[in-house]
Amino acid sequence: MNDKQKKPQKLKARLPRGFVDRSAVDIRAVNEMTAKIREVYEHYGFDPVETPLFEYTDALGKFLPDSDRPNEGVFSLQDDDEQWMSLRYDLTAPLARHVAENFNEIQLPYRTYRAGYVFRNEKPGPGRFRQFMQFDADTVGAPGFQADAEMCMMMADTLEALGIKRGDYVIRVNNRKVLDGVLEAIGLGGDDKAGQRLNVLRAIDKLDKFGPGGVSLLLGPGRKDESGDFTKGAGLDQGQIDKVLFFVGIKDYAESAGRLAELVAGTSKGAEGVEELNFIGALVTSAGYGSDRIKIDPSVVRGLEYYTGPVYEAELLFDVTNDKGEKVVFGSVGGGGRYDGLVSRFMGQPVPATGFSIGVSRLMTALKNLGKLGASEVIEPVLVTVMDGDVEAMGRYQKMTQELRAAGIRAEMFQGNWKKFGNQLKYADRRGCPVAIIQGGDERATGVVQIKDLIEGKRLSGEIEDNASWREARVAQETVPEADLVAKVREILAAQAEDRKRAALGLEVRYDPTQAGDTDDDV
Repeated sequence: MNDKQKKPQKLKARLPRGFVDRSAVDIRAVNEMTAKIREVYEHYGFDPVETPLFEYTDALGKFLPDSDRPNEGVFSLQDDDEQWMSLRYDLTAPLARHVAENFNEIQLPYRTYRAGYVFRNEKPGPGRFRQFMQFDADTVGAPGFQADAEMCMMMADTLEALGIKRGDYVIRVNNRKVLDGVLEAIGLGGDDKAGQRLNVLRAIDKLDKFGPGGVSLLLGPGRKDESGDFTKGAGLDQGQIDKVLFFVGIKDYAESAGRLAELVAGTSKGAEGVEELNFIGALVTSAGYGSDRIKIDPSVVRGLEYYTGPVYEAELLFDVTNDKGEKVVFGSVGGGGRYDGLVSRFMGQPVPATGFSIGVSRLMTALKNLGKLGASEVIEPVLVTVMDGDVEAMGRYQKMTQELRAAGIRAEMFQGNWKKFGNQLKYADRRGCPVAIIQGGDERATGVVQIKDLIEGKRLSGEIEDNASWREARVAQETVPEADLVAKVREILAAQAEDRKRAALGLEVRYDPTQAGDTDDDV
């Protein structure tokens, strides 16, 4: 018998399904985008607030699929006192809890914004993640529908601030009361039909994704997706399905208003919803927002059940190519609505509220398609190389690095195995460092440093074929006194920036002083 212990298995590195790692490029793109969004919100008088990732499950709202199955739709766990907690599903329900808990200290109307990750315990797929970022703005304590109109105007202004021009987007507005009137008209009124109504809402919220045919299946018996998974339908009959599809299929509100009024006639909320829609339409028009920017559109149906009045959605109208190579309209990047009952659940008194949420990752994808992100340059750090490992040398290298940083220049001292100098330059090349600082014992003895323009050096190495030419064109590396280090690095970085600017304009790179000839910049 072999008594040797089995070699332990290496732990397999694996990313959980539905989650992604974010690169530096993506993080910077998000920061660039959210800074512009934040600026618009601040101009409208909104202030930031932050709530935790976890909330007690019962605080997250009645939109959860099943109150006695808290892990359905959300990620949940039990605290040590056996209370269920869940990762937040969105940013709105946590805000409602925050307002209720701090109601006596909050000044109403409470106008706030916040950005953060939300989590959905749903089946992941292409472009569908279990963790994603939202950026919300809300007004709590404002009963008038001018607050909803302002939200729509702020959404339009936000998209334009991000570089999306008019004609490439529209803010579509509907009213949940109109939809409630339609549902009541087809026999789905009353508390006993709440579950079926929720299934209808979720079905028609998939109109952009599945089209009328797919929604018809979800309204009826159910739908099987490409993987074979079956989603149970809302169980409506064909007559009910036809009326719902008419409602969500309305493209011109004015043309269909008469038939819509007939459909909701006699319902408790339908007529009221139509009146509120007309009010919002008149208000945004008076403020200079025409139907090319904000449009009344009864096909808008937000999926969450807590909406109680106006609902709105930001849709991008330009075409993109999907994974199948097909040209498709980009679609929704955010939306929201009025949720007068959400805070009231905690308060026992009416607390009106309205707000919207932007899907950060989806909007970032749209902006990349338009070439509106990544314009801000991020220069990789200047690399201070290490030639000697004694304390005095290391101290000088670190001092140079700190001087560059103090001057506002990104810099790092090489932290790997310094004994193989060639590897340091390979590291700088892979990293894309613009400049390398080199000081060996001889340079240190005379108080000088070598400064290597890595960008210019790479260009010259591709143009010069023999050693004689290389010796004549050593402009990519200069020796300067230590005292001139910062000034010389700044000069090189400025020249590189000018090269990038000229390259973007299709011009020649900067003049090489070692070459004779005309210095005219014309091409």
